[in-house]
Amino acid sequence: MSLINTQQKRVPFWQNCRESVILTIVGGAIDTIGFIALFGFFTAHVTGNLVLAGAVWVNGGKGVWIKLAAIPLFIFTVIVTKYLIERFDHKHKILASLFLAEAFFLTAFMIAGLLFEPFKHAEAVSVAITGGLGLIALAIRNTSSKTLIKHISPSTMMTGNTTQLGIDISNYLSHPTEENRVSMVNSLSIILGFVIGAFLGAFLYWHLDFWSVAFFIFPILYLAYLAYNQKFKTPS
Repeated sequence: MSLINTQQKRVPFWQNCRESVILTIVGGAIDTIGFIALFGFFTAHVTGNLVLAGAVWVNGGKGVWIKLAAIPLFIFTVIVTKYLIERFDHKHKILASLFLAEAFFLTAFMIAGLLFEPFKHAEAVSVAITGGLGLIALAIRNTSSKTLIKHISPSTMMTGNTTQLGIDISNYLSHPTEENRVSMVNSLSIILGFVIGAFLGAFLYWHLDFWSVAFFIFPILYLAYLAYNQKFKTPS
């Protein structure tokens, strides 16, 4: 009887992890495309830009100002996004609007990349413009993750998620309950989603250049549709 009850309580994987998997695939892909195309520029990983700025400065390389400028641009985008969130009463509508804004800036990121390619100099303004557009898109995403969809683990930075996966595995091995199994599967899906996105982004960029970004705009539009129709998974 207990086995039957456990099976009945199990939620299908895709129903439970759909939003987090889509978000992490897109996050991993866009971050990877930006890194490959724009001389090591991270569109979502602010820490990475700081580290690389220090490394470039010590090694006498170029493009330090672009990586440092990413920080105030990221913060400014977060401030504006948070202000807009506070002005909306309906959570599902503002979430849908933020996904649409992310899709808009990802489209701008793609168009800028297509217009400016090939990028020849790390310190070029074209690199700053293109990278900045991608960064704005994922800064909007990160703000949503910290406010409207806090129940979903961050979808662009994997250090904390990897730590959580280790904790969840340990919890499940010590206490193999259904709750611990679900937590472990959720954490694993986030890591795998980001890895898939990173490899898929690299593969598509290698073959399609900045046209590869288009493949990751449509999933965000799909999430906007889910959010607007109140089908985006929220805590019960």
